[in-house]
Amino acid sequence: MFAPLQNDQFLRACLRQPTTHTPLWLMRQAGRYLPEYRATREKAGNSFMGLATNPQYATEVTLQPLDRYALDAAILFSDILVVPDAMGLGLSFGAGEGPRFAHPLRDEASVAALQVPDLDKLRYVFDTVTMLRKALNGRVPLIGFSGSPWTLASYMVEGAGSDDYRVVKQMLYARPDLLHRILDVNAQAVTAYLNQQIECGAQAVMIFDSWGGVLADGVFQEFSLEYTRRVVAGLKRQHDGQQIPVIVFTKGGGIWLEQIAAIGADVVGLDWTANLGDARRRTGDRVALQGNLDPAVLFSNPEVIAKEAVKVLDSFGAPQRADGGWGGHVFNLGHGISQHTPPDNVTALVEAVHNHGRLLRSAGK
Repeated sequence: MFAPLQNDQFLRACLRQPTTHTPLWLMRQAGRYLPEYRATREKAGNSFMGLATNPQYATEVTLQPLDRYALDAAILFSDILVVPDAMGLGLSFGAGEGPRFAHPLRDEASVAALQVPDLDKLRYVFDTVTMLRKALNGRVPLIGFSGSPWTLASYMVEGAGSDDYRVVKQMLYARPDLLHRILDVNAQAVTAYLNQQIECGAQAVMIFDSWGGVLADGVFQEFSLEYTRRVVAGLKRQHDGQQIPVIVFTKGGGIWLEQIAAIGADVVGLDWTANLGDARRRTGDRVALQGNLDPAVLFSNPEVIAKEAVKVLDSFGAPQRADGGWGGHVFNLGHGISQHTPPDNVTALVEAVHNHGRLLRSAGK
């Protein structure tokens, strides 16, 4: 159904197999820093949801960074909050406001009524995945994604983004039974949603636990990690004869690295506060690692960008170990690219990562 893959370096790194260079993609690589993205968004009525729910537009913006840069993977253009939207919470994006739910979960009745959504309500996402695979024509792999059960729950209870997570944390401590009910439904929904993305053509999937790091030790394990583990355990890991790598990214999760690495994912993403070499030692190449340049580096100049990229690559070190085995490193930012990033600076980053990644491999021979 789909064209053979021409560049499989990203998938190989995820599975800790030999690679010719360090593969690179960027969180939020399709976004407002690109003038072509802004032009397409205008065509969609300057509406984020107008863009995300239209497979033609979503495909167009997903491909834009690949036409500019020699990236090694594409990531579906969508939003983590489409899942709770399909549950009937009423998602909207106000101008300059960010996401907001019309019907947040604030009482027993709303929590009791919560159900795993009919996946047909997310048909536009699955249609986009299939359209993207065809449009990519084997150029690079396609990553599907979802939010983690905890991160989705925090938005669903707060009703929007939050600085202090007061409402959801109040529920967590005062009525943990209600939050566990939301998390259980979310875990089932995320598992079904990601598996359907895989069925429709996603070649890897990523779980964004964007707000896991706001939780206390002990609480993180019970309310975030356990439900992410359930999702990972329920995912299809083979499709059409190919392995489907799973990436888990917890912003602020470096202190729990070993525990995150033990839940069964192939790759652990790290934010920019973690030391990549230390993370590799702590995990012993049992998982691949993704990250972790500070996105603010891209506000500097090409020389500084190259120097900082080399630091990240050297911190991980040569992927091939002395015993002949391989560790996996997927280069990425430690969080999403800023909308204020100069597009030409991304060119400098991609060139530096690919060039030095090749040097690391030739030096290790």
